[in-house]
Amino acid sequence: MVLATFLHDLRQRHGASFFGLAWTVLFPVIFLGLYSLVFNLILQVRIPGKSSFDYTLIIFSGLIPFLGFSEALSAGVSSLADNRSLLKGTIFPVELIAVKSVLVSSVTMLVGLALLLAILVVRGEMQVTQLALPLVLFTQFIFTVGLIWVLSIFNIFFRDIANLVSPLLLFLMLVSPIGYTDDMIPSRMMPIMVVNPLYYMISIYRDLIHFDRIPVGRLAAFGAVSLALFTLGFHLLQRLKTLAADHV
Repeated sequence: MVLATFLHDLRQRHGASFFGLAWTVLFPVIFLGLYSLVFNLILQVRIPGKSSFDYTLIIFSGLIPFLGFSEALSAGVSSLADNRSLLKGTIFPVELIAVKSVLVSSVTMLVGLALLLAILVVRGEMQVTQLALPLVLFTQFIFTVGLIWVLSIFNIFFRDIANLVSPLLLFLMLVSPIGYTDDMIPSRMMPIMVVNPLYYMISIYRDLIHFDRIPVGRLAAFGAVSLALFTLGFHLLQRLKTLAADHV
């Protein structure tokens, strides 16, 4: 059931456009080009010992998971409100609506990640720690699903939540370490970083892909937050879905 709706939504998302499914490749590449233009050419950010192309790949490793998260959140926060008939029905589990949104939105992220890893293979820069990427992908999945469960059920009662997602994602893009590494972060910014789950998520990807290290502490912290959010979201949805069905 989930697979069928996933394939249907994927075709619906890109089927009407000229390039079709090619956008799953074009979107992260275009976004990377814009991000690299700002940080490489305009701001002229440099990492000691790294070329500008190395720095672009480091940006890409942080941009890929952020794009997956932001696309899923944008689509998922209003998913329950957009599927009123499923919310009122008893056959389709409403919990799977968010799962479907995350799966569809993850395609672009997975394509971008595959492209990045292919470049690293060609350059001979494969790391053993990259084998741990599926664990981080799964942790990001349960984090995103849990967050969407929480926001989508409350969005039924407070529709302004959906309108706040775009500025929230813009803020998160600015305060998440996509274009900069830990040693570039001013000390006064660290209080914001330590309460931002995306800080942990992005730095984990970067460490695994480029720096051949497993950040056990950050991985444990991100995993704990993800599991707690997933559990909270599931219980909230179970308790409020009947009330939400009467509200839509």
